[in-house]
Amino acid sequence: MSGHSKWNNIKRKKEKTDSQRAKIFTKIGRELAVAVREGGPDPANNSKLRDCIAKAKANNVPNENIERIIKKAVGDTTTDNYESIQYEGYGPGGIAVIVETLTDNRNRTAGDLRHYFDKCGGNLGTTGCVSYMFNKKGVIVIEAEGLNEDKVMEDALEAGAADFATDGDVFEIFTEPDDFAFVREQLEAKGYSFISAEVEQVPDVYNTIEDPEIAAKMEKLLDMLEDNDDVQNVWHNWDQPEA
Repeated sequence: MSGHSKWNNIKRKKEKTDSQRAKIFTKIGRELAVAVREGGPDPANNSKLRDCIAKAKANNVPNENIERIIKKAVGDTTTDNYESIQYEGYGPGGIAVIVETLTDNRNRTAGDLRHYFDKCGGNLGTTGCVSYMFNKKGVIVIEAEGLNEDKVMEDALEAGAADFATDGDVFEIFTEPDDFAFVREQLEAKGYSFISAEVEQVPDVYNTIEDPEIAAKMEKLLDMLEDNDDVQNVWHNWDQPEA
């Protein structure tokens, strides 16, 4: 596991401007609405909604916003047209990239993504071209400051976590996808708060980019992808340097 690079990726997302954070709120709102449409408004009976709520809280979405989105989503048919589509490709420097989208127009989304990859010196590939390099895992990230590593690890493993890692700044707790919600809820019950908590595509191996120009193109590709309204998550195996 490369906790260090994972933490850098999180810091990159956390340091977004207010306008970019607003866009993140909008995207999470769409995920919440789709989850309500698919499984109902009660998180106790809708595991996908529970996971979305945890993700929203980790991204500092206010509780009243979450409640308002859920109420609005009940009986709202505007999310009926959204479908979840995963795209895969190679960014500049051969970096593997997985893009998860929620879209009401797959032709528009595919066209936009192809343009971004081409413009930055990468290429959008076919399904399966890079996903074999990733494993789906629950990932819970907790700030290490003020906490005892042995105690956090003990609590995590007791809750059913599969693996534990730290780089000094954060503790990373890994779970099987099916165990994620239970482990997260057990840790929440013990009073832990999370920097990040969601099921992610975790790469087997991280790659570096030595050429600053290629690194800048990769950074631009990530910015363009994350700025697209249809893109919900971007996973990659770039071991980004310290900002």
